[in-house]
Amino acid sequence: MNTTEQLQVPSTHKPKWQERFDFFDTYGAPNDPRYKVALKALPTFRKKVLINGNVIAFFFGPIYLFVLGLWKKNLALLGVMFAVYAVLSVLFAVLGMEFPRALDNGLGFGFSFMYAIVTNYAYYLKEVKGEQGWNPFKGMRF
Repeated sequence: MNTTEQLQVPSTHKPKWQERFDFFDTYGAPNDPRYKVALKALPTFRKKVLINGNVIAFFFGPIYLFVLGLWKKNLALLGVMFAVYAVLSVLFAVLGMEFPRALDNGLGFGFSFMYAIVTNYAYYLKEVKGEQGWNPFKGMRF
C-alpha cells in the first residue's frame, strides 16, 4: 500500500479514538511542528492528555498494545526494556552492588511513560495508514 493512501477509518472506533485520528490527520505526527503548536493550543489539559498520551497504556502497556494488535511494536519495546535491565543488572553485578530500588522504580515509570506516549500514534498508523512496522518510535519527537 502506498504511504500516501489512507484506509477508511471504521466507525466502530470510540469517539476518543476518532478525535485522536482526526487530530493526527490534521496536524501530522508528533514530530511535525504543526502538531506541537496545535497541541499547545488545545483548551484544556485533559484534551492535551487525550491526544498526546494514553492512560490505559501507562498502566497496562504491554498487555494493551497486544490487545490493540500492535504486537510488533510491543515486542520491540519489550526488547528495549529487557536490554536496558540486562545491561544495568550486569553492570551492578560486576560492581558488586545491588540494583538500586530507586533506579528500578524510575525505569519502571519511564517505560510506562514511553508506552503512554507511543500508543496513540502507533494505533493511528495501524488503523488509518495501514502501517504495522517494528519501529515503536516512528513519528515521535525525542
